[in-house]
Amino acid sequence: MKNYDFDIGIIGGGAAGLTVASGAAQLGAKTLLIEKEHELGGDCLHFGCVPSKTLIKTSRVYHQIKHAKDYGLPEIDLPSVDFKNVSNRIRSVISKIQKHDSQERFCGLGAKVLFGDPSFLDPQTVKLNGTEYSSKNWVIATGSSASVAPIPGLDHTPFITNRELFYLDKLPEKLLILGGGPIGIEMAQAFSRLGSSVHVFDRADQILLKEDKDMAEGVMQVLQKEGVHFHLEVGISEIKNVGSAGEVVYKDLSGKIHHEQGDMLLVAMGRRPNIEGLGLEQTGVEFDRSGITVDKRMRTNIKHIYAAGDVVGGYQFTHAAGYEGSIVISNAIFRLPRKTNYTFLPWCTYTDPELASIGMNEMRAREAGINYSVITENFENNDRSLAEENRTGKVKLLLNEKEKPIGVQIFGPHAGDLISEWVAIFAGGTKLSTLAGAVHPYPTLGEINKRVAGNFLSTKIFSDIVKKGLKFFFNLKGRACDL
Repeated sequence: MKNYDFDIGIIGGGAAGLTVASGAAQLGAKTLLIEKEHELGGDCLHFGCVPSKTLIKTSRVYHQIKHAKDYGLPEIDLPSVDFKNVSNRIRSVISKIQKHDSQERFCGLGAKVLFGDPSFLDPQTVKLNGTEYSSKNWVIATGSSASVAPIPGLDHTPFITNRELFYLDKLPEKLLILGGGPIGIEMAQAFSRLGSSVHVFDRADQILLKEDKDMAEGVMQVLQKEGVHFHLEVGISEIKNVGSAGEVVYKDLSGKIHHEQGDMLLVAMGRRPNIEGLGLEQTGVEFDRSGITVDKRMRTNIKHIYAAGDVVGGYQFTHAAGYEGSIVISNAIFRLPRKTNYTFLPWCTYTDPELASIGMNEMRAREAGINYSVITENFENNDRSLAEENRTGKVKLLLNEKEKPIGVQIFGPHAGDLISEWVAIFAGGTKLSTLAGAVHPYPTLGEINKRVAGNFLSTKIFSDIVKKGLKFFFNLKGRACDL
């Protein structure tokens, strides 16, 4: 048996890579973790989830102060936002979390951490900073980067992506956003609330394409009311560099040409896998423009090489990457043939209100040829929602032909937290009757989950058949009042 330097080597120190490194090292595997940046944590910690949610919270607080009158408080004339202070707060939050993702912590767990740009020499060996390292197993978890479309003029015009957005020196007066996906929409609302004039451009007929149109339109209506401008179903003809500003030249459905100038251009048009420079051609690992090809055990076509996280395409969420990392540990370390199952993987877009989903929505159910029914409950009927002036949104429960739940979407306050109850329900196979019968504290937003389950059951319990049966057996006298 060939003697390798390590039992497992991981390229990429983001969510997937850190999950594998932590688990493998603590299980006794000699572990090597390689990260190209100067610190661990990946895109999520430094350029994604953490800074974006920190910014969203700041913008929400500023927005609430501006609307203090809605809560019976004195109206306040606020000064403009100094984005340097906002950026400093973002850096502060990142630094606190960085301690959990430090080189010292992982060394303490038993993993060797190295920094630099590795490249495969063969399927078992990489070269890093002039030194060769071999490993019995390899895991590619290099993540993704912002995809920059080949729009004429874009390469000659200054623009930013999520890597630069949170570290700006000043707040843009007018922010032009290319892309109506989660990143573009979250940032559109945040910067609009902080005082930027925001315009969003997308060729699709709705924002948030993976969501049902009614839910996506609910989000868009909120943002429009707050002042965000949307240009949907447009084709971008050209991006012009007009000195200190960028100009988007776009065509609407009628063929009319429009021009929009702004002092900042954010490209948020999807993601591309980080595979350049890895030397994958030396390994025989198969990949395409979407990412590295893996099976349900997160193995590439070269069985001792695994891949996980954004680099494989698919569900590009931090929690999905962590989950995929755990699948790698099961297969590579425990040698248990555990497979991925994304049936009830939740996700959330962190606008205000939030939009969260688990399982199938109507669009995916139709694509799968599933006959379904929909049960809803509105937040305007929730007492806590009314008390907090969060009246917008609804819960949508999908049932299949056998009246079994197959998916839930929540558009409303704290939807990302509320969807967690459904994570437990789907994972545990809990019946709707159990949820409807469970006692929830009052008044809470969580009661809405109980209510939507109760809405389904009430059609059974309070049916004419049940009423007739009770009247027959117990001589009930029926209605005491009619309008």
